[in-house]
Amino acid sequence: MMNRFEGSGSREAKIRYLDGDFQILLPGGYVTCAVTGRQIPIDELKYWSVDRQEAYVDAAASLEGDKRAGALPSR
Repeated sequence: MMNRFEGSGSREAKIRYLDGDFQILLPGGYVTCAVTGRQIPIDELKYWSVDRQEAYVDAAASLEGDKRAGALPSR
């Protein structure tokens, strides 16, 4: 397994999201938020969905991702 900080900072990393952790499959400096499209530096990645294998820039984006996927009831 590669160190999570190895690789080129100018390209997108390929990541497998696990419960409470993630595994770098292809080194890079960032991943893209599935909701906002913003780049998330690997060292700042805190929110993701294991089921959908998606990263989120913050808690609000994570909540929106759940809503879009139908994981939360709409009000």
